Amino acid sequence: MTDSSKIWFITGISRGFGKSLAEALLADGESVIGTTRDGVPPIEDPTGKLHTLSLDVTDSAAVKTIIAEAHGFHGRLDVIVNNAGYGLLGSIEEATEDQIARMFDVNFHGTRRVVQAVLPYLRKQRFGHIVNITSIAGLAPGAGSGFYAASKFAVEGMSQSLAQEVAPLGIKVTLVEPGAFRTDFLSEHSIRTRPVGIADYVSTAGAALKALENMAGKQIGDPDRAAAAIIKAVQAQEPPLHLVLGSDAFRRTLDKQRRFATELDAWKETSLATDY
Repeated sequence: MTDSSKIWFITGISRGFGKSLAEALLADGESVIGTTRDGVPPIEDPTGKLHTLSLDVTDSAAVKTIIAEAHGFHGRLDVIVNNAGYGLLGSIEEATEDQIARMFDVNFHGTRRVVQAVLPYLRKQRFGHIVNITSIAGLAPGAGSGFYAASKFAVEGMSQSLAQEVAPLGIKVTLVEPGAFRTDFLSEHSIRTRPVGIADYVSTAGAALKALENMAGKQIGDPDRAAAAIIKAVQAQEPPLHLVLGSDAFRRTLDKQRRFATELDAWKETSLATDY
């Protein structure tokens, strides 16, 4: 296998990063197997290199069936991109059981199902690259996105462990951590908002929701440039484990690192004093 021709499997190509990535890959002559909820291709493809499959990532049996079908098209899968997901915004106290369970079922368990289903094929191949798209919220969360951040933290934790387990098998793992990009993430297609009804949270979670509402359509990030960055990372000789995308995400990550380092240093004596 050469890097000049890869078979990409991407969940959620109907919009956002998934659509931009699929379009960029097809323009480069790559083969794409993409999933949407209804199986309808959202992209015109005169090359015939796009296969679109219907998939609900909350259906574990369907995930296994679709991965097997996708593998059958070319006899291999080179890059797996877990992109399907959505956001849940609001205060932690006011989120409902159903809202939380549903979001984790899609964002974390959906990704986990695809990873578990594809690993037998990648292990047999002894090559492959798993790309899990999380969020800056999975690195440096803010008020108003606690459970969304938690679902992305879960993907981050799983992926970092996975990277160590599969490295000896020739399989690579990359986490993509975007900031605010001008997709429809802030639209009703990709986000669920729980209005802040408790006055105590108006200045925190409520303010965060208002800021995001005002940001819609004016995000600093270009999804087409994000797609190019993801492709560059996959093509690299030594792909990154973490790919932070966007100047806003880069700043937030650095700020989180600095605050963490300062706190570690301030509490070093207490930390080290707990050993036998």
